Amino acid sequence: MCGIVGYIGDKKATPILIEGLSKLEYRGYDSAGVAVFKDSSIHVEKYKGRLSVLADNIKNKNYNGSIGIGHTRWATHGAPSDRNSHPHTNHAGNIAVIHNGIIENYMKIKDWLIEEHNVSFRSETDSEVIAHLIDYYYEGDLLDAVFKAIEKMEGAYAIAVVCKSEPDKIVAVRKDSPLIVGLGQGENFLASDIPAILKHTREVFLIENDEVVLLTKEGVTIFNELRQVQDREIFSVTWDVEAAEKEGYEHFMIKEINEQPRGIHETLHRRLNQEGIIELDGIKITKEDLDRINRVYIVACGTAYHAGLIGKYAIEKFAQIPVICDIASEFRYRDPFIDENTLFIAISQSGETLDTLAALREAKRRGARILSVVNVVGSSVDRESHDVFYTWAGLEIAVASTKAYTTQLTAVYMIALHMGITKGVLSRERYDDIISELSTMPEKAQIILDNYVIAQQLADSQFNNESVFFMGRGLDIDAAFEGSLKLKEISYINSCAVAAGELKHGTIALIEEGSLVLAIATQDRLYEKMLSNIKEVKARGAYVVAIAKEGNKEVEKSADTVIYIPDTMDELTPILSAIPQQLFAYYVAVARGCDVDKPRNLAKSVTVE
Repeated sequence: MCGIVGYIGDKKATPILIEGLSKLEYRGYDSAGVAVFKDSSIHVEKYKGRLSVLADNIKNKNYNGSIGIGHTRWATHGAPSDRNSHPHTNHAGNIAVIHNGIIENYMKIKDWLIEEHNVSFRSETDSEVIAHLIDYYYEGDLLDAVFKAIEKMEGAYAIAVVCKSEPDKIVAVRKDSPLIVGLGQGENFLASDIPAILKHTREVFLIENDEVVLLTKEGVTIFNELRQVQDREIFSVTWDVEAAEKEGYEHFMIKEINEQPRGIHETLHRRLNQEGIIELDGIKITKEDLDRINRVYIVACGTAYHAGLIGKYAIEKFAQIPVICDIASEFRYRDPFIDENTLFIAISQSGETLDTLAALREAKRRGARILSVVNVVGSSVDRESHDVFYTWAGLEIAVASTKAYTTQLTAVYMIALHMGITKGVLSRERYDDIISELSTMPEKAQIILDNYVIAQQLADSQFNNESVFFMGRGLDIDAAFEGSLKLKEISYINSCAVAAGELKHGTIALIEEGSLVLAIATQDRLYEKMLSNIKEVKARGAYVVAIAKEGNKEVEKSADTVIYIPDTMDELTPILSAIPQQLFAYYVAVARGCDVDKPRNLAKSVTVE
């Protein structure tokens, strides 16, 4: 959520800031602004709405300074408005600040500044207190003032600061919110994510938690919280800038849906040796380790949590270890049973999800071994874990996750299989059969994508339906949770997923003439029961769309429309059943005229609690 870009060098800063912010639009925002130097003064421009509003308002203004900071805001404190947008300044306008995250004790600081120092505030935000607090401590040394200010600040944040009296530097801080520095020749860059600066450099510093950074055009100095200079290896970005482009697709989301066969293939085959055995990179989990583990926690948020539900099933079935799958935002408040005999698996696309990161730290503090599944090398979850399983989805831009989800599913299946064969509870014959079938998933996913017209036609006929129900049994209900989430987050339709066996315990009261029900019926041993559930909702007037495996034609007698997925093992169907649900959600959102890649109120990486 939110975006930070900073530039210091010899070029005009404003175009670089605007271009960099455009690469962060996928993170979600409702306003944008910049602070740049001109004629020895800091000039701030900030506007509610899309980045184009900011760009249009400043295109004819000659902000020719070569140092500046830019921001896209996602409202937390104070409604979206010009006044609440970033950057924020002190009263004199000689200190400007941009901020991602939340200052939890801002009211205490604000009250103190008002009562003791007669400071007046212009906005409703927590962020404005930072500018006034730095101003209070400023005595000619911006770096020192920032250090003193952050000692008083509580919360999760990344900030960047410029000062009129020191027009040759930017000071930045990272605390639980992502921040990177890009390295150039006679210029340096600051950003909350790599795409913002990839046009200019591939060499970056990954800023660690509680570090303060001093940027000049000549160099970058990183300090820890004790003001000690830190050495840092350069991280070289290997992926191409083209990965952040639409490549002819109308939206990033549909591009990423179509990239799933490749992502699944890469995630799997990068870790299969010539004998077809899974090798988990540098992860060393021995039989002795597994014999000692008495429980596994899988903790994640949103789509990653839904992948965790599938992971729970896979680990319990293939490795025979009890698994608790929990929502990261709730995990720390349950006083979980975690000790040195616990394996904690964190799943996060970005590796920066704050709730997941906080849960990871709590589990680590209690002695658990941390294995993370992430898509971003060098992310916070990555760096703070004992073991890391990288998904190879590639850069995902659309807010609604698609290819990250199916590669996460591939990852948790591989982890479960590796644990099962290593522990000795999964036979080699069964192991080989599942690996062989898993290897067919890219091809079978492509078959579904090639038949996208079915989902598109269904969406064209149902996009005005304002209430949609998803249902399934066994693994299918876990898959349905993700299908329902996809639909609601990009089309704004009120959808919910319910275990089909629970219909009669309340939800069936909502089914009426014309209700749309998506029934996932891919589990052979539960197939007959699902047919009965389909008949239950049909009897109450529902229009039923079934997702079933090829060959199970009996469903056609009950459902109005059937979308078939290629036949596969029951255990692996969630990878395939996800794709028609993604396509349906996408085409419904397009038909409703929604902003598919940047749905309202949502952010790609949630870096606040």
